[in-house]
Amino acid sequence: MEFFRIIKLNTTEKKIQESLRLVNLEAMSTQIFNLDEPGEHEASIGGLWGEFTLSRSKIKGGLRFALLECPNALSFTITTGYPPEPESLVIHLTINRLEQKPEFIEEINEFLDDLSACLKDLVFLD
Repeated sequence: MEFFRIIKLNTTEKKIQESLRLVNLEAMSTQIFNLDEPGEHEASIGGLWGEFTLSRSKIKGGLRFALLECPNALSFTITTGYPPEPESLVIHLTINRLEQKPEFIEEINEFLDDLSACLKDLVFLD
């Protein structure tokens, strides 16, 4: 399944990669948090769905985050410069299931709404 959020915010790939680090995870979302001192590419996190290792990878256009032990292979990207909205910040979340319980879908949407709201408050521009 795929989920999208589009934030009307003009930024750059470089600013996304510089601004969104695991050390400032709490600024990105109120629903996930570091359990200990994060590394550059991985962090032990807690949140709505339990405890996981969250990975952070630079990709073309921005960043990819993934819950490594998640049985649904939940991952999300935060990018700019590409369709569907090249002039905006695009959050694209995926899970590896075609169908899922309505409660989990609701939790995903709440997480995306929270992530979107927090990202709107971050400053990405010089």
